[in-house]
Amino acid sequence: MAQKPSIAKGTRDFCSEELQKRDYIFQTIKNRFKNFGFQPIETPSFENSSTLMGKYGEEGDRLIFKILNSGDYLKKADASLLDSKNSEKLTKHISEKALRYDLTVPFARYVVQHRNEIQLPFKRYQIQPVWRADRPQKGRFREFYQCDADVVGSKSLWQEVEFIQLYDGVFTDLKLDGVTVKVNHRKILSGIAEVIGAEDKLIDFTVALDKLDKIGKEGVEKEMLEKGIPSTAIEKASLLFELQGSFTEKLNILADFLKDSEKGLKGVEDLRFLNQTIQSLGLQTVALDLEVTLARGLNYYTGAIFEVAAPKEVPMGSIGGGGRYDDLTSIFGLKDLSGVGISFGLDRIYLVLEALNKFPEQIQKGTEVLFLNFGEKEALYAYKAILKLREVGISTELYPDNAKMKKQMLYANKKQYPYVILTGTQEIENNTYTVKNMQTGEQESLDLEGLIDIVSA
Repeated sequence: MAQKPSIAKGTRDFCSEELQKRDYIFQTIKNRFKNFGFQPIETPSFENSSTLMGKYGEEGDRLIFKILNSGDYLKKADASLLDSKNSEKLTKHISEKALRYDLTVPFARYVVQHRNEIQLPFKRYQIQPVWRADRPQKGRFREFYQCDADVVGSKSLWQEVEFIQLYDGVFTDLKLDGVTVKVNHRKILSGIAEVIGAEDKLIDFTVALDKLDKIGKEGVEKEMLEKGIPSTAIEKASLLFELQGSFTEKLNILADFLKDSEKGLKGVEDLRFLNQTIQSLGLQTVALDLEVTLARGLNYYTGAIFEVAAPKEVPMGSIGGGGRYDDLTSIFGLKDLSGVGISFGLDRIYLVLEALNKFPEQIQKGTEVLFLNFGEKEALYAYKAILKLREVGISTELYPDNAKMKKQMLYANKKQYPYVILTGTQEIENNTYTVKNMQTGEQESLDLEGLIDIVSA
């Protein structure tokens, strides 16, 4: 008995209707990327392991899909490593490549390799799939698309302003109200760690803090204790876990809390500029909020960080995020090249639009016209009209087989074609076409020009 086929966990098949909806999101985002002056690039689906490993923190590294070397990959492995069953050390000997975890690190590698070909500041967008060995759940997949836009070669905070405006433009075009862009700053987080006496535990502090919405305050505090952060330090920071007020009010509280941290105050100053500028310019759809517990556990962020929250009616993780990385390219030998970028989570945006019934009806439009097939001569006559209809942009098909009319009409009904065209002996003699409106049931005999007019209406 043949084994029942299946797909890997965390991956999906997409039907044509789903792909049309996904393409609607892709095109909306892509149009805005172009509108803001970003240029497209693409990078390979897999990179050398050395390019990816160590760039996302300990937890991120564990989620990278490794690719086994081709051929007899165990032949060159150290026998002692095989006996010890130390998978972490063994992996380095049997796997030299990995599927990309995100688009940012490959982009940094691209910039370094092509630095003599690009003009700084360089604005690029990239829409490609990424892979993460995460536990699949609603809105979280192991294979998914990211839609990224980045700028490298400029330290100006106007870039951050631009990205908030870009988020606003995309979600306005998608007619998705209730979206919030949450903002924080890595220097603020560094300042907090400094003030509470946990500066040497900054990474552990931010990684734990980033899980607040998943494991709650008690869970965060427990993890911090387990990582060696003193309880006195956690107690000092705890008042920030539930910081309330407007963006400006929160900034004022932070400025007072961080008054002894030069680094922390620089973060406050950056966000004050960002907030005041956005207030002056205004936003059409999204709201801007300061979220002091936002950490984004990726090690390469150094400045402002963003995370986009879906409307409250739809329980969902972030649908976008990003931030400033001052020296990401230095890991590939190019120092002092600041960058900032954001990403749109296509798959989660899809789920939100679906839940709120926000997809336009017209994007699901299929083939508009079906010609029935009554034989070789009739099909040839029909096909000449089909070519004309396609020339003027009308999606048209010919039923491939000379089957019984009942079968062809049943097919037309199931596929919901708006128009069915009959071309029999009489139509050929009169040089006409019988057009049946499948919604009203009405039919009429028309010449080619009349046929084009009625199906184009």
